[in-house]
Amino acid sequence: MGYPHFDSRRVKVKPLAERESKHGIGEISVDPDGPLLPASSRQAAQIRTIADRMRAARSSGASVMLAYGAHLVKNGLAPVVTRMMEGGWITHLATNGAGVIHDWEYAFHGRSEEDVRGHVARGCFGTWDETGRHTALAVLAGAVDGLGYGESIGRMIVEDGYEIPDIAKLRKALADWSGDPEDDEAMPARADLLQTIVRHGIEPGRHAVDHPHKAYSLTGNACRLGVPLTVHPGIGYDIVYTHPLASGGAYGRGGMIDFQVFAEGVSRIDGGVFLSVGSSIMAPQVFEKSMSIANNLRRQDGLGPLRPFIAVNDLTEEDWDWNAGEPPMDNPAYYNRMGKSFSRMGGELIYTAADNRVFIPHLCRMLSE
Repeated sequence: MGYPHFDSRRVKVKPLAERESKHGIGEISVDPDGPLLPASSRQAAQIRTIADRMRAARSSGASVMLAYGAHLVKNGLAPVVTRMMEGGWITHLATNGAGVIHDWEYAFHGRSEEDVRGHVARGCFGTWDETGRHTALAVLAGAVDGLGYGESIGRMIVEDGYEIPDIAKLRKALADWSGDPEDDEAMPARADLLQTIVRHGIEPGRHAVDHPHKAYSLTGNACRLGVPLTVHPGIGYDIVYTHPLASGGAYGRGGMIDFQVFAEGVSRIDGGVFLSVGSSIMAPQVFEKSMSIANNLRRQDGLGPLRPFIAVNDLTEEDWDWNAGEPPMDNPAYYNRMGKSFSRMGGELIYTAADNRVFIPHLCRMLSE
């Protein structure tokens, strides 16, 4: 029978327009051509080194990957990162569930963030219909086409909606499946989508979802430019899991596709650059597993391990040189998961302690020089 579990279909959701959101896109958006916040001489020198390594990586055709947490989006830096994508400096973006959720809300609603303390007490934290509904359906529909979490959301933003297939066609495809391994991914994706359509009475056909602020969307612009943006979620971490339409199968499938896309990017990072901005858990954990399987394949091909240049930007102030190895256990730096994980990856590591509103715009400006 299994343990008792919560029936999410009983959760009542409200329109996103009824939520009092903290910030509007006009308040936070950073102009790539606007004035720069001041950087210290040490920060500027480190950022210059990173820009030079990115130039070298792109000239050799190696990957330049940027993994980021949601604060990069909430700090309004999407236009700056988009400028770097347009310049060809970044070949891959990776974020957690919150990073793409806030980005989508800004593109759709023009506002994001809520009062967590007050809304949890009232039982309405995250229970906003459009965010959970459109994210779930876009990922469910995208998986049928072989898309991961990030590309599914990006496509919805670029195309201002998504297509829900006809129930009869889904049932026929499932009934007619011959066991073709090439169709293995699509079959469970069709089953998940069919279950959601039937259980929740979702109408087939095109579902229009207007995104009046898509120009500010990192997810949408990555899709528009053909730059992979992968999402690396944890079930239950994000507000979309409070919605009755949330599908663990769909989010897990989309996240697994994205992990494989991410690992493919890592396989081309020899001589390249991995940037981690404000992501103390997702970036190092996903990167180290991807490095391992990429090196597994390289070893089969008679190649040595990957040697990336790793640049980490966060707010923690510390002076430990991670290229010299791990600090002793009585040093607080020993408990810095970012430094510890990234220093074990075999490449060179540089850590820049700075607000990402300083780091990203300065890096973009230096690359544009």
